[in-house]
Amino acid sequence: MVRSEAQGRLPGIAPVSVVDIGSNSVRLVIYEGLSRAPAMLFNEKVLCGLGKGLASTGRMETTAVERALNALKRFRALSAQARASEIYVLATAAAREASNGSKFIRDAEKIIGRRVQVLTGEEEALYSAYGVISGFHEPDGIAGDLGGGSLELIDVQGEKIGRGITLPLGGLRLSETSGQSLEKARALANEHVARATFLKNGEGRTFYAVGGTWRNIAKLHMEMTDYPLHMMQGYKLGLDEMLTFLDTVIEGKDTKHPAWQAVSKNRRTLLPFGAVAMQEVLQVMRPSYVTFSAQGVREGYLYSLLTDEEKAVDPLLLAADQLAILRARSPEHARELAAWTGRMVPLFDVNESEEESRYRQAACLLADISWRAHPDYRGAQALNLIAHSSLVGITHPGRAYLALANYYRFEGLQDDSASNNFASITTPRLVELAKLLGGILRVLYLFSASMPGIINSLAFRPATSPDLDLEFVVPHEHAGFAGERLDGRLQQLAKLTGKRLAFRFE
Repeated sequence: MVRSEAQGRLPGIAPVSVVDIGSNSVRLVIYEGLSRAPAMLFNEKVLCGLGKGLASTGRMETTAVERALNALKRFRALSAQARASEIYVLATAAAREASNGSKFIRDAEKIIGRRVQVLTGEEEALYSAYGVISGFHEPDGIAGDLGGGSLELIDVQGEKIGRGITLPLGGLRLSETSGQSLEKARALANEHVARATFLKNGEGRTFYAVGGTWRNIAKLHMEMTDYPLHMMQGYKLGLDEMLTFLDTVIEGKDTKHPAWQAVSKNRRTLLPFGAVAMQEVLQVMRPSYVTFSAQGVREGYLYSLLTDEEKAVDPLLLAADQLAILRARSPEHARELAAWTGRMVPLFDVNESEEESRYRQAACLLADISWRAHPDYRGAQALNLIAHSSLVGITHPGRAYLALANYYRFEGLQDDSASNNFASITTPRLVELAKLLGGILRVLYLFSASMPGIINSLAFRPATSPDLDLEFVVPHEHAGFAGERLDGRLQQLAKLTGKRLAFRFE
């Protein structure tokens, strides 16, 4: 029988489409399914500029409306082609504020064949908050979502969400209402941000920056600093560094720098105005860090549709498990690794934090996803696949840990240019833990051949001999595994940890 579904797709879920009608762009994202860790199947945007001129005329321009409606025709066809089970259509500032917004929505609904949900400013802030919750493990701070027409601000602490506020400070609107004057834009931003009195509650916490203009500021910073991991989700900067860089963007002194080529021409003119808006927010809030989020209203809306049970699932561990299902020789074996290593690492004098435990489990679930590569390149492929996968619920240092643990598992426990590159963005503690996990996996894989059923019969135990610290105990029925290569791997682990180790077959 010929299967219609690709083997690289998760079974049992159907694609869903989200169409986001914004003030600057109209975007379609087709997700693999409604999930705590949704993966994108298709992503396309059209820069329609529905909010262009809105501040002065009160109307959306005819050409912008025509472009948006034509985009919706294409998006409906694409959704049907992708076999999307549902199309959710969201509209934000431009559509809700324009005098011709109601007619546009009626026309859009006829074309797309679905009801268009015109979000209020508070709803937009709420879904932005949900987007941050869906993308970060126990977030604590204030989320700011800068669109073309408006800026939404809302307090987020774990799953607790404050009341949001919407301000007329979207990049496109701010550039127009200020007459392209950055000085006037700053005065306007200062005036409106003063309304968000709850910003002061964010002092010392995190500011979660959402929206395309702000993400492009982060991209520009990555390029200018040669940051080794080009991954927007979770990119984090300290307050002082962020404020200094925003000055650079506003002043525009380095626009000849090649890094600016990483930003699309349509976005470049808006970056200074987005930088002004962020500066004004940060000056009032005084967070410790600014963290950028690739998850926003679209992902937040999907998150709102999940059951409470689904929302409670750890998105990092879910996504790692799904990758094991799609790419590992045995997902069951990967799960065995995650559980077994949790029982063993305390014997190496490691007391994991909750975050470190999550990362270790995820690294084990991802330990075999590069097996189809040539053996000489499995380490490099694991490093790149893991570092650049669309994982959420993880920091950049944590992402580097996952990648390094699996690189060490294939390439050995010595550092080289590839590992040093990623070690530079994590902590010495996480590098140490990555090497420990990599060393343990190097021993285990010589027993398991990447198949389940043997790992749980093995164990490190405190040694009975005074000449040893730990014994790796192997049942007698597995004595056939003994060999020089296995001894060599165990002694590599011994050298790494400073523990005296030996096998005991009983």
